[in-house]
Amino acid sequence: MIAVIDYEMGNLRSVQKALERVGATAVVTRDPDVIAGADAAVLPGVGAFGTCMENLRRHGLVEPVRIFIASGRPFLGICLGLQLLFEESEEFGPVKGLGVLQGRVVRFASDPTNARKVPHMGWNELQVRQRPPHLAGIPDRAQVYFVHSYYVVPTDSRIVATTTEYGEGFASSVWFDNVFACQFHPEKSQVLGLRLLSNFAALAGETDAPGAEAGR
Repeated sequence: MIAVIDYEMGNLRSVQKALERVGATAVVTRDPDVIAGADAAVLPGVGAFGTCMENLRRHGLVEPVRIFIASGRPFLGICLGLQLLFEESEEFGPVKGLGVLQGRVVRFASDPTNARKVPHMGWNELQVRQRPPHLAGIPDRAQVYFVHSYYVVPTDSRIVATTTEYGEGFASSVWFDNVFACQFHPEKSQVLGLRLLSNFAALAGETDAPGAEAGR
């Protein structure tokens, strides 16, 4: 079972349905015992960094998330769920994050020519820097869907799995041990997004093989 962590932020049902589509059992929950007993966990998120951290604290989910990650089981962060893993964000801040990964969350710089609009919204390319199992079958330069105004700057560049160009290069996904987290939305990225979720489900023992072939 994959726990989709519910802290009142993010398109939880879309993530759950996408996981179910690739053959996984996914449960939306904020129960620490359910999270502790899951084979894998997903931290989605849409909204303001500070509000999300406050909701995690209010629902008593900060330590359950940290404990789950420390257990070594597969963990996926999506969009704001990526950003929350880092030490702090400058959004209405600085605001402290979960501190699982070292680094900061910063805003795209203003573009006086208005050639780069913020938020970064729509389809853009992944440039693969390293290939964790989550990216199996996903080609370099694959197009995925983004909606964000902030991005992560990891202290250790070796954890960067993919980068994306949007006026400047930024880390669009990271990988460290059992943690994979992406700025883009796999649940909105059609076939390639389903492939990533299927790869993740396979790591959790939820599926035997990817359920969506890249490029189909």
